[in-house]
Amino acid sequence: MRSLRLLVCAFVLLALYRVARSFKYEHSNQQLSHCAQRSNRQINKLKDTQDHCSVTNDAVSRLYTKETFDSVTDRSKHMSKVDAGTFVIGTDEPIFFADGEGPKRQVYLDSFYIDEQEVSNGEFTAFVDATGYRTEAESFGDSFVFGGLLKKEVRSKVPVAVAQAPWWLQIKNADWKHPEGPASDLAHRMDHPVVHVSWNDAFAYCAWLGKRLPTEAEWEVACRGGLSDRLYPWGNNLIPNGRYRANIWQGDFPSNNTKEDGYESTSPVTEFPPNKYGLRNMIGNVWEWTFDWWSVDSGPSHGSDKVKKGGSYLCHKSYCFRYRCAARSQNTPDTSSGNLGFRCALSV
Repeated sequence: MRSLRLLVCAFVLLALYRVARSFKYEHSNQQLSHCAQRSNRQINKLKDTQDHCSVTNDAVSRLYTKETFDSVTDRSKHMSKVDAGTFVIGTDEPIFFADGEGPKRQVYLDSFYIDEQEVSNGEFTAFVDATGYRTEAESFGDSFVFGGLLKKEVRSKVPVAVAQAPWWLQIKNADWKHPEGPASDLAHRMDHPVVHVSWNDAFAYCAWLGKRLPTEAEWEVACRGGLSDRLYPWGNNLIPNGRYRANIWQGDFPSNNTKEDGYESTSPVTEFPPNKYGLRNMIGNVWEWTFDWWSVDSGPSHGSDKVKKGGSYLCHKSYCFRYRCAARSQNTPDTSSGNLGFRCALSV
């Protein structure tokens, strides 16, 4: 009976979210760059004084849990193992002080696995086909798309943009299957990272596979690939030997993308060389959700925003130098956009 009640509450809340949502735009201080002045969905908490119920992410994810796996080995296919140890994270030379990038510090982590690649459209399609899962962008009926990917006539008809970042447009019926809106599709992009997925969507996908989202510390250690105190997964030189190793913005943002790395938007999850842990696209391509709540101090047990790491194809040093392992940003758990994806982790 309790399970039935939770199930009913879950679907009631998802329906009510669309009515209750509003947007918030915020920035920490003058040193915070435009990419952190982001688009968020802010959901008002609804209360029923007669019979209030709350549905946790754990409860929702159990609705979609895949069949039981025989062992960790079954789940760790196409994942890299990071052995337990003491690692250095953070930096003593932060670019954005307000983000809490520093200080450099040691952390001990138990062994864990992490996906070698970002979750692709093909993989997310399998999840949806097996479960009937509906993403939050689909439920809300809109998501945020970079205006530079849209035709001029489409941009001119969009009434809502993010105040501090007008290149972000709220597009009706944009979702993971239609990354630039209803006129777009996934043709030739099944091997690209899934986007327009919220933290809650990412959580549900990982739980279905018997996995989880990586903690921020796990993600950063994995990004560094065994290196210490380096900007990027391969070192401090962004373009070693004149070759790009990540999908980021080249040219003048947001008006001119010279596409020197070969891509205007997302790239395949298999593109670009892996780091020493065998992980690809740890920076650039798409931001990646982590498990942690956002704080500029020690990790809190609750909050309003979740940590995302890695930067995206829209990041440029002139305005969003966050394609660094130590860099971090945040969004509300129900936020989705065309440059936000994820990968999963697994405890050993």
